[in-house]
Amino acid sequence: MIKPPTRAETQSNKPRILILGNAGQLGSELERVFAGFGYIVAVDRESVDLADPGQTRAFVCRVAPNVILNAAAYTAVDRAESEMAAAHAINALAPRVLAEEAADRNALLVHYSTDYVFDGSKAEPWTEDDSPAPLNVYGASKLAGEQAIQNSRARYLIFRTSWVYGPHGNNFLLTMLRLARERHRLSIVDDQIGAPTTSIELARATYAIVMDVIAGRFGGSENWSGLYHATCAGSVSWFGFAQAIFTRASSRLGIQTPQLTPIASRDYPTAAARPRNSVLSNAKLRARFGIRLAPWESALDETFDRLPNTA
Repeated sequence: MIKPPTRAETQSNKPRILILGNAGQLGSELERVFAGFGYIVAVDRESVDLADPGQTRAFVCRVAPNVILNAAAYTAVDRAESEMAAAHAINALAPRVLAEEAADRNALLVHYSTDYVFDGSKAEPWTEDDSPAPLNVYGASKLAGEQAIQNSRARYLIFRTSWVYGPHGNNFLLTMLRLARERHRLSIVDDQIGAPTTSIELARATYAIVMDVIAGRFGGSENWSGLYHATCAGSVSWFGFAQAIFTRASSRLGIQTPQLTPIASRDYPTAAARPRNSVLSNAKLRARFGIRLAPWESALDETFDRLPNTA
């Protein structure tokens, strides 16, 4: 049971931080990096059902946070095509409720969105000023969540990111390591390009920005509140990413590299269409906050350092 803030917490200068989705790969990393910064209340879907607006609103009122880090999302991209209502409830409606509650208590809302709001047709990296045109239900639901927050009175930071993975959870890295033990050959899509981004780097960047925002280093919210792209530097295809994973897995973990075959998206049909170009420009993030996430290759090295022994 989540208790309301105590008198000591209310009178303290330390912020009360609510982390939603702490069982996921990003939420667990946020809980780790924010530990000690304030009073942390970290919960997963077992504690609050974000698909229920009334429950979500009551929960936020009970916690009374100064900062809300919303790392919870419906992320089953293909299943969303047949579960549109569930995806919309968690990815669009819940952010609206969180934004309303954040505005009512003057809390900072940090929310994470996706490269899948774009259709992938642009040759250059996507900027925050480019017009979204999602190809699938998941992307449309995440875009609706962005818009709900932007249309609220809340002080907010929305970080669009891409191809998130980490040492824990369900992600491409851990899937590749598992499949390497089960199969001798793998076919990997080679015509979708993006920036693999670690939960470690994303949480680290969030922490640095939130600390500076709370300290007033960027002035009032009119100077910093908004939408930003936040990904690791560089880009690669899924096939190239798999090659990089197995190069490290062979030398670090002794895992035999399967035979890799590059294929086109049309040869690996999925329920939800994916954008061909998911590369996001981070220029606005650097200009506003002076933040640069690590190159995806070095971030991958660090993630291997953090892998559990059972990986």
